[in-house]
Amino acid sequence: MRKKAILIGALDTKGQEYLFVKTTLEACGVATYVVDTGILGEPLLFQPDVTANEVARAGGASIEELRRLNDRGTAVAVMTRGAAEVVTALEAQGLVGGIFGMGGTAGTTVAASAMQALPIGVPKLLVSTVASGNTRPYVGVKDIMMMYSVIDIAGMNRLSRRILSNAAYALAGMIQQQESEQELAESENKTTIGITMFGVTTPCATRVREKLEANGFDLLVFHATGTGGQAMEELVKAGYIQGVADITTTELADELVGGIFTAGPNRLEASGAAGIPQVVSVGALDMVNFGPPETVPDRFKDRLFYQHNPTTTLMRTTVSENSELGRILATKLNAGSAPTVVVFPKAGVSLLDMDSKPFEGKEQRQALYDGIKQNLRSDILLIELEHDINHPAVADIIADQLLQLMQQPVKGS
Repeated sequence: MRKKAILIGALDTKGQEYLFVKTTLEACGVATYVVDTGILGEPLLFQPDVTANEVARAGGASIEELRRLNDRGTAVAVMTRGAAEVVTALEAQGLVGGIFGMGGTAGTTVAASAMQALPIGVPKLLVSTVASGNTRPYVGVKDIMMMYSVIDIAGMNRLSRRILSNAAYALAGMIQQQESEQELAESENKTTIGITMFGVTTPCATRVREKLEANGFDLLVFHATGTGGQAMEELVKAGYIQGVADITTTELADELVGGIFTAGPNRLEASGAAGIPQVVSVGALDMVNFGPPETVPDRFKDRLFYQHNPTTTLMRTTVSENSELGRILATKLNAGSAPTVVVFPKAGVSLLDMDSKPFEGKEQRQALYDGIKQNLRSDILLIELEHDINHPAVADIIADQLLQLMQQPVKGS
């Protein structure tokens, strides 16, 4: 079955705009498949491949019920659920070559939900009136490209034609390139490893990456800013990543203490659940992240801070917080079935946690180590090194241990 560009949106209010994009894509040689999410009325200009009623029923209601209720919030919620279900089914059928959506807040919400239901790597383009603001609720951890519409999506004019043409050409290019890109096909034949990194663990992560690349692996490096850890674990769940060097587990500190870079309560669980090899360290667990100084909650006013840059304020974790972080890390690893090694650098967990550096903390590191040691399963190897995390010897141990684990049969394979 030939893959197609899935167009998802409200044909009752934006039929003219969707017809323009549909025609433009087809003129580029890209077949289209249209999913109608319109709530108010029937499409006037052309008929979709999936009707609004089919989407509504996939979301738990009928279009007649939604129109009778006349409650916009309820209707958007139903169509959001339904759109994700419909697109998931189309992906399972092998029909999705890429996906396009457009709209204001409601249309963006519905289309984004459908896009988030698709695997990373499937081209996703969303033209939106809210794309110049906070896009995290719509993008999540998926590779959704958002294009600001500049004007409202309400009829065709000189500017909207140019913007929607650009969007259609961009999606067509992504879809067509994916079908023919030899380099991508070659990289997909390699075993893929995920690495977590922060600025203060860059020397370690870089050396690990270079050593693993020299051994023929494909490396994906994730910036541990909350969404980075979430993205890596999403790819682990999807089977895209077959091994992990989780060097920088700092997101656990933000989740525990209340920083802005939390990856949520399930961080450090995906590899264990998937049973894939992982080497875990304690990179940047000396810090919790906040924005500019004025954004730091008052309850922390007496804590130790370091101004990383004008928009990032770092706060040193305490002895008690490190003890709990050690327990949390060990408990999460204990629950998994993955081949696992923990590497603990006793001389520092970041560039700031070293002799004479702003976050130097021997007591904090000891509490972190004790928290891990006292709670970690006895069959999980804990390696202690008398170096800081960015010392070449630490990176070499992390890389070597993961290489050894990758040579072992993965559990369940």
